[in-house]
Amino acid sequence: MRVIAGSAGGIPLSVPDRVARPTMDKVRAAVFSSLGEAVPGSRVLDLFAGSGSLAIEALSRGAESAVLVDADRLAAESVRRNLKKCRLAASVQTMDVFRFLKAYAIPAAFDLIFADPPYRKHATDTDFVTPLLTSPELAAALAPAGTFVLETLATDPLPPLAALPWRLLRTRTYGEAGIHFLTHA
Repeated sequence: MRVIAGSAGGIPLSVPDRVARPTMDKVRAAVFSSLGEAVPGSRVLDLFAGSGSLAIEALSRGAESAVLVDADRLAAESVRRNLKKCRLAASVQTMDVFRFLKAYAIPAAFDLIFADPPYRKHATDTDFVTPLLTSPELAAALAPAGTFVLETLATDPLPPLAALPWRLLRTRTYGEAGIHFLTHA
């Protein structure tokens, strides 16, 4: 896995052992192609950051700032190493995503929010998608014209958005990954 473009383009990123499914290069390339000019100068929040590849890609492409959140200590250490290797600066928070949102998310603080939670492949697996989409703190943290990019298992549909503060802009499927671009309803 590597940074696709920008100031850190081509630099390989390390992936922590416990992060079994980082966002693949071709998927990141497609996401950032779709985001286009929304990236330069943006303020980014990367939830379930893993290796940090999404926020690092944004920073490499000219994002103004980034906050990366992951509860796993080894993932956070990997993010810090990847940022250093790419000569990029960001805030890395080692804590539960929902705790971060409740305690530290400032209204309208982020233009781009990425969330790549663990996939729910079995009924007994933790569902992170519904709590994210129903989180008032997450919705408030997104700037009025911002974009929330959510990665899910492609076969796992989003819950109905009618009663939620989100409007689906588009969904793209790349292998087993479903990428959903959302904004405020």
